[in-house]
Amino acid sequence: MKPIRLKTSLIAAAFGVMAAFSAAAEEFTATGAEVAGNAAGTIPAWTGEVLKAPAGAKPGILYPDPFASEKPTLTITAANAEEHKAHLTAGQLAIFKKYPNYKINVYPSHRTGVFPQGYYDETKANAGKAKLSDGGNGVLGVSGGLPFPQPKNGSEAIWNSLTRYRGETYGTDNMQFAVTRGGDFTPVRFQYLIDYNFSALGKKPADREDNLLFYFLQRIVAPARLAGSVLLVHEPLDQTKVFRSAWTYNPGQRRVRQAPNVAYDNPGTAADGLRTNDDFALYNGATDRYDFELVGKREIYIPYNSYKLSSGAKQEDIVRPGFLNPDLTRYELHRVWVVDSKLRKGTSHLYARRTFYLDEDTWLPALVDKYDGRGELFRTGEFHSIQLWDVPMTYGTTEVHSDLQSGRYLALGVRTGDDKMYVPTKLTVADFTPASLRESGVR
Repeated sequence: MKPIRLKTSLIAAAFGVMAAFSAAAEEFTATGAEVAGNAAGTIPAWTGEVLKAPAGAKPGILYPDPFASEKPTLTITAANAEEHKAHLTAGQLAIFKKYPNYKINVYPSHRTGVFPQGYYDETKANAGKAKLSDGGNGVLGVSGGLPFPQPKNGSEAIWNSLTRYRGETYGTDNMQFAVTRGGDFTPVRFQYLIDYNFSALGKKPADREDNLLFYFLQRIVAPARLAGSVLLVHEPLDQTKVFRSAWTYNPGQRRVRQAPNVAYDNPGTAADGLRTNDDFALYNGATDRYDFELVGKREIYIPYNSYKLSSGAKQEDIVRPGFLNPDLTRYELHRVWVVDSKLRKGTSHLYARRTFYLDEDTWLPALVDKYDGRGELFRTGEFHSIQLWDVPMTYGTTEVHSDLQSGRYLALGVRTGDDKMYVPTKLTVADFTPASLRESGVR
């Protein structure tokens, strides 16, 4: 199929977003996605046009659904899942087999993933500079942008996902639900402060903290038995130089402690054992326990433009036994990079294998299948996302980790009402030091 050329008049839309690739390379965007749609016409061409805010928008808090009038073009159920398996993952098929009343509503596809022009500029400037450190455990030679728009191997693709544009410095509120087989749960409410040093377009690359990907501060607000607990993480870029640094504050003891166990397959915060630390955002942290293989691309039904779920849904409407309310979720057909990872010899992890499905436009990990040491599918993960038109960027909202063996699941990043989604905040390095934890944890 002949590539569809971008119209720069569309790309020079809101926020000054311009063409993300040169005239000599119009087949691909700056971040490596194919500009053209698919041959069937079910995936559109990428235009770079920024979404316009619908009525009632509250930037940073509430993002109404710009596609509210659309209806599903297809509903996949346990009865017809096999007919559509070419566009489903092994994990999705397993969910259908386990839950006969599960369904996926498929909507028209919209390639809404657009980022600030500065991010595209830094990505283009990375050409020929980015390289992997020894063992593929870090990125060298760049301090912003996407390092590998055309990845040559699985490690480069995974580092694209880990360094994807996720904004700059902001605050956000959300909840986590560890849901029982019967659908019961106790909400855990969090407040986050995050500084994505690597993405800080307000700073020149030379002024960004050396070898730092991001600062992360997590405070538990509720329930009362957990309130006041704080976690601080300093995430390095090149993890052959230094591993992740983490500290916790325990309000009962009023003590700050180093937390080297906040990594790999140690249990995630208040997650009832339903996710590992490196499950957060579907994958994070060191890459040294896996060998990553770039399998290629597939067209998959993935969570996308999940405004109905992420902007104002009521808590009682979101949760169902076994899975989120399918009437609130939205799936679209998109091209994804498939990266398969297997545990390296001499290392250990709860998951012996993971298969990632990375959206080609944004590098967000939309889906992951997780296998145990017997080679059996153990858990699945899915990451719902929306486009924040005021930034602009694609933002991961609710992520779900489903345990196929226990019949339970964990939903985190859940927001209702006026929870903060993405509120830019002025913070300094001093706000992300161990000394700041005690103040952050005051009830």
